Amino acid sequence: MSDPFFDTNILIDWLNRRTPAKAELGRILYFDKRLSADGSVSCATCHDPKFGFTDGSAVSSGIRGQKGERSAPTVLNRAWSLAQFWDGRAATLEAQALGPMANPIEMGNSHDAIVNSLRGIPGYKPLFKAAFGDDDITIERVAMAIATFERTVLSGNSPYDRWKAGQANAMPPAAVRGYHVFQKAQCDACHEGHNFTSNMYANVGVGIDKANPDLGRFEISKNPADWGAFKTPTLRDVEHTGPYMHDGSLKTLEEVVDYYDKGGTPNKNLDPHIKPQHLRTDEKADLVAFLKALSGKGWQNIVAPASFPQ
Repeated sequence: MSDPFFDTNILIDWLNRRTPAKAELGRILYFDKRLSADGSVSCATCHDPKFGFTDGSAVSSGIRGQKGERSAPTVLNRAWSLAQFWDGRAATLEAQALGPMANPIEMGNSHDAIVNSLRGIPGYKPLFKAAFGDDDITIERVAMAIATFERTVLSGNSPYDRWKAGQANAMPPAAVRGYHVFQKAQCDACHEGHNFTSNMYANVGVGIDKANPDLGRFEISKNPADWGAFKTPTLRDVEHTGPYMHDGSLKTLEEVVDYYDKGGTPNKNLDPHIKPQHLRTDEKADLVAFLKALSGKGWQNIVAPASFPQ
């Protein structure tokens, strides 16, 4: 059986071949606030390295302090993601990169205005030439460069990875016990595989009891099975990416564990895996210890450019 992660990455690499020059251009664009309408917001505003490539807020803020309705997902390990955004409306990182630029609440710009702005900055031309073979600047190339950079934002070699590879003392005893609680509670039904996500969508009940709930994937697919469902996020470096859930309503990992332990919020489409677990206090603490053992290395070396093209 084919591996969808492998097949997707081979296709992406063919359509948008990864090179150091393209990744470096993408890094600069990612942090450049001039891509926003008023020069106040960059991709990194909502996906900041110091917050595990999120923004540390319940919901994100765009130009003029406007608030969105969803929490910023982490960029970490998006190279292995099959779709982007909480509702999966973008099939690739390239498509995802285009969205916030033209969203009036986020970067508030237009694609044409961004291209015109970048063409007016002489320092960008040699960077585009190094990345693409000539210095033509298009919005498609902007998205391709940003996506290439984002595919370098990786986390691995966590205590869990080293433990799994046979280093018996790589995880503390509490985390080892928490790993078994993770399995016992069937957390791995959705948070599976090397990246701890099925890349699928699930209704866990968060926010569904509001007067006008966010219906998530259903708004895109119109499939009743997707009513109230959101994409399962990776658990890699989850201790650094709070607040949690699509609306940022849970502040700590302890609150997340308590929420799932009680069985979520009942509703007509609650995922069948979400049910009361009745975990003991020590089991909950061990589970949190395991989640913290998923914090890896690599992404901490990514920083904003010291200066930008002029």
